[in-house]
Amino acid sequence: MRIKKNLLLILALMALFCLSPSAYGGPYGGSEAFKGNIYDPGSLKHTDSVLKVKVGNRAPDFTLPAVSGERVSLSHYLGKKNVVLSFVPAAWTPVCSDQWPGYNIVKDIFDAYDAVLLGVTVDNIPTLFAWTNQMVAGGGELWFPVLSDFWPHGAVADKYGVLRSDGVSERALFVIDKKGMIRYIDVHDINERPSLEVLVKALKKLKGVHQSK
Repeated sequence: MRIKKNLLLILALMALFCLSPSAYGGPYGGSEAFKGNIYDPGSLKHTDSVLKVKVGNRAPDFTLPAVSGERVSLSHYLGKKNVVLSFVPAAWTPVCSDQWPGYNIVKDIFDAYDAVLLGVTVDNIPTLFAWTNQMVAGGGELWFPVLSDFWPHGAVADKYGVLRSDGVSERALFVIDKKGMIRYIDVHDINERPSLEVLVKALKKLKGVHQSK
């Protein structure tokens, strides 16, 4: 009951703050330093790829370098954590610079569903280092690993079928259970931020599936 109340409170805060770009200083994410540094690509084709996986498939494994200097493998979480894999198109762009700071303030939601978030872009490590350093309001750091799918360029995005023809990835979410199976997919309109509420419902459903077994 306490977890449920906490989640409702967090979702209410997200509605007020995270989902409102103005709460993060306009459409520039969580830091004043973003102002003047965000490139606006304009409205893009909603989707520009063909999925290569589907719900019920085993998630393709990968190992990618993280901004922290580590190398992170999806298989590391097998039997330990559910995984939310968040692909975003590019650093220093408006929607991406709001989406991850939003996830950063709701770590409790991921904890409640025994899930870890892995953020992936096709940018190189220096670019991601500079971007994520400016992402969190008031300093600090992101609680989740940020991974570079730069080289071979977009190889992981391509495995999942979310690499666009211009070399960036779709804005996509994959929920992967502790057995390494894909349980939810959202290849989102690249111009819009995915709904946190919908993601929470997917995690809640996943938890229910495991409890019934």
